[in-house]
Amino acid sequence: MKYPEFFDTVETITMHDQLAHFLGTFQEGEVTFSYLDVVKMAGHSCPTVAGAYLMCKEALKILYPNSIPRRGSVRVTLNGKQSDGVLGVIASVIGNITGAAGEGGFKGLNGNFFRNNLLRFEEGLEGMVEFVRLDTNKGITMNYNPDVVLPDPKIQPLMGKLMRGEGEAKDQEMFGILWQQRVAEILLNHKAYKGLLVSF
Repeated sequence: MKYPEFFDTVETITMHDQLAHFLGTFQEGEVTFSYLDVVKMAGHSCPTVAGAYLMCKEALKILYPNSIPRRGSVRVTLNGKQSDGVLGVIASVIGNITGAAGEGGFKGLNGNFFRNNLLRFEEGLEGMVEFVRLDTNKGITMNYNPDVVLPDPKIQPLMGKLMRGEGEAKDQEMFGILWQQRVAEILLNHKAYKGLLVSF
């Protein structure tokens, strides 16, 4: 399987998953997510997937400054409705990493390890995504603006050409390269990450 080399240079996210430990899934419950992992889940690499990964990574660093983040112990709330724009994609990426799930998520074992109702959608947040530790009730609100990293001006004409079925193999190759160059700029230089908005 071939993919852009920069995928392997993006900082990974390591979590401690008590459920995985209890069920013998991962030794000591330690599980590491890479950008490639979430790309496989989402089916593609784009500024939205990159932004969700970046916000999650930075939020977990802030919420767990001296320890490994605990998977299934963070409530995630997104600003808006699940059907709004790309919020569903962002929720999928962050939910995959944190274990947070909606109403249909894992309901736990004898009151432990539940993951359901930890992923919510509400309007009126000050930022794009709110992360809250269940054990301390400490939270962080994150924001992200992919427009900070503008696409190469050749992308739009190439996309139009390809969508009309007029492009050649070289056009498809160039489009993919230029598209992923923007994603790499976002992930490796954090230019689209707006930083901390609210801490409580």
